[in-house]
Amino acid sequence: MKLADRVMALTPSSTLAITAKAKELKEQGEDVIGLGAGEPDFNTPQHILDAAFQSMNAGYTKYTPSAGLPALKQAIIKKFEQDQGLTFRPNEIIVGNGAKHVLYTLFQVLLNEGDEVIIPSPYWVSYPEQVKLAGGVPVYIEGHEQNQFKISQEQLKQAITAKTKAVIINSPSNPTGVLYTAEELLELGKICLEEDILIVSDEIYEKLVYFGAKHVSIAELSPELKEQTIVINGVSKSHSMTGWRIGYAAGNKQIVEAMTNLASHSTSNPTTTAQYAAIAAYNGPQEPVEEMRQAFEKRLEIIYDKLAAIPGVTCVKPQGAFYLYPNVKQAAEMTGFNHVDDFVEALLVEAKVAVIPGSGFGTPDNIRLSYATSLEQLEKAVVRIHQFVESKIQG
Repeated sequence: MKLADRVMALTPSSTLAITAKAKELKEQGEDVIGLGAGEPDFNTPQHILDAAFQSMNAGYTKYTPSAGLPALKQAIIKKFEQDQGLTFRPNEIIVGNGAKHVLYTLFQVLLNEGDEVIIPSPYWVSYPEQVKLAGGVPVYIEGHEQNQFKISQEQLKQAITAKTKAVIINSPSNPTGVLYTAEELLELGKICLEEDILIVSDEIYEKLVYFGAKHVSIAELSPELKEQTIVINGVSKSHSMTGWRIGYAAGNKQIVEAMTNLASHSTSNPTTTAQYAAIAAYNGPQEPVEEMRQAFEKRLEIIYDKLAAIPGVTCVKPQGAFYLYPNVKQAAEMTGFNHVDDFVEALLVEAKVAVIPGSGFGTPDNIRLSYATSLEQLEKAVVRIHQFVESKIQG
């Protein structure tokens, strides 16, 4: 049977081969340390678990409105007011089955065949695939390492064509962990306003920022930019609720209405129990969020210098998320590998450390390491990487 062209054009996930190999080695009894995780290693806070349990016992297990429970929308509205000083109405918010699916729905209602979406590189692996699934064309702008992987106003200008429909801004970034400043966002926003380009602002790592850095949403910088922006967020990373699958979009009510109509014919509604859990996440105590943030900050502070000390490794110090994104091209060459992907495979087989190659994020000279695992495991993993590199150089 011939499959649809749209799925045949998809690029396989860069994590699949490494994940499968790591799993195979573990099943053989090997002590593999996995640094590929894209989720916090903390359990969902207890008050959120309790709220979900109580909602089920109270019989709240039926369909909800397609765009989400009114009470959850109100909790999201309150969160925007408190954190960014932004005011949204309920008809400007849609809750979906995770931020990933909300993004998918957005591109489905936004893009016509051949419409272009500007995607800064390195990028989260699903951005280009979702654009392609909607008939759109990903247009990449390289974020240079010397500029902390961030794109400039001039780069954005040069990438815009008559077919450009939107640009994606992910701050803090997956995979780099870098954070745009208010000044940098204003420069990019000015171009988007002049050219009438929609801004898709992915802020899923908003709560995980470190060393005094401040997350800024481009939507909060002016009323005009708010109108030009669709904010994507959710509780997955901030409240360690990745498996609950609750994300949302906030912005233009015409776009949100179209997304709601599509959701009514695809998912019906986000999982009811998970919505009640998300209400508790936003309306309940926030101390667990801060405790998790502090733990990540401590891990980053300890691990960064150890990683940067490895021969042939350079690394932009992240300010958010829970990833390190070092350039290991020189280390790979020093150890006899022509490609970083080969270096990554050897690292797994010989040193028993699983990392994600940067080729899937648009930058083949890098690797992504998640520090969403215990400090003990992180330190052990970095020692193994260091020893692997030095042994290959000496050998």
